[in-house]
Amino acid sequence: MQPFCYKSGKLFCEDVPVAEIARKVGTPFYLYSQSALELQFRAFDQAFASLPHLTCYAIKANSNLAILSLFRKLGAGFDVVSRGELMRALAVGADPKKIVFSGVGKTQDEIDLGLRRGILQFNVESVAELRMLEARAQALEKVADFALRVNPDVDSRTHPYIATGARYHKFGIPIERALEIYRSAKQSRCLRIAGVGCHIGSQITSIEPFIAAVRRLKEIFLRLRMEGVNVRHLDLGGGLGIVYKDETPPSPREYARAVLTVLGNLNCTLLLEPGRVIVGNAGTLITRVVRTKEMSNKNFIVVDAGMSDLMRPSLYAAYHGIQAVTRNRRRSWTADVVGPLCESGDFLALDRKLPIVRADELLAIMGSGAYCFALSSNYNSRVRPAEVMVRGRRVKVIRRRERFQDLVRGETLRPL
Repeated sequence: MQPFCYKSGKLFCEDVPVAEIARKVGTPFYLYSQSALELQFRAFDQAFASLPHLTCYAIKANSNLAILSLFRKLGAGFDVVSRGELMRALAVGADPKKIVFSGVGKTQDEIDLGLRRGILQFNVESVAELRMLEARAQALEKVADFALRVNPDVDSRTHPYIATGARYHKFGIPIERALEIYRSAKQSRCLRIAGVGCHIGSQITSIEPFIAAVRRLKEIFLRLRMEGVNVRHLDLGGGLGIVYKDETPPSPREYARAVLTVLGNLNCTLLLEPGRVIVGNAGTLITRVVRTKEMSNKNFIVVDAGMSDLMRPSLYAAYHGIQAVTRNRRRSWTADVVGPLCESGDFLALDRKLPIVRADELLAIMGSGAYCFALSSNYNSRVRPAEVMVRGRRVKVIRRRERFQDLVRGETLRPL
């Protein structure tokens, strides 16, 4: 399905005109299609139906409680990387036995919470973390199920800021040390080897890096089985990319087919941690034109959303398609789409050929479902935008726009 499409020149989200929503909730706001979220989750999950598996949605992509609740009802588990994300998963009624805890900087407090709640497994990123996990399990009289996040030294062919699988990245344990660490952990009464895992990056648009990583993980998995370890899980992480501009990423079905071909009849449960591929193209950011500005060598479209609302273009020069909410026949020009913040890096697009627009017109920043609201901030004391969900003709605000009181909550007027 196409969650956002034009009808008689007006942009709709499912069966609702986007401009109508803007009139009711104001701008800027994030807008999500519930039908697209459901469809994309099912497409990914069902691609692996021939093998025991658990699709653990990566909360970091978009952590709104309504979205998490939707995925839980569809059978999802969750991949968390912080105490806050774990609390979000538990708040929507997630089964702890469907939660994996990833992340390179787990604290004692976070480990304790995961142990007390009995999560499925910790994805351990270092020997020091494994020692802390063992110590806390002993102190709490628990047995900690874990997998090593192996760094397979694979070039994921993505932006360097979101690549995580090479030996010079901060993530994971060097693949050549994995068996040694597993053998040592096997002796512990408070640790239980649950699986082998990796995560090589995000927005990956070719099959080859995934296949290289799976082959290396499979070798370790089989070696552990040969040594009598009842390893059960193969955690492939996430990272499958989407189309923002002209990318040609594999579909979930193509990705699954390639992975399953490499695994063969390996007797295990696959753990999968998709995020962007499920939510990325199910969302858009709606913003209003404040004014246009023409200079001798440059044109600007100034909008009411900025890098505090959508940081990806400023952070890693990410491309997002931009469409007028009302499509008219008009001339085009080349312009920068910029926000109101006091930073030259506050832009949503540079040198983009777009229709000439006027003040108060609406623009849709496409492909904004993943890592967009999640990266938003209150820089320049700006309130974060509302989030809105549409299903058919129904519209629901799933996060109200922040207010001034939200900005200063926790602060004091009294200096020392």
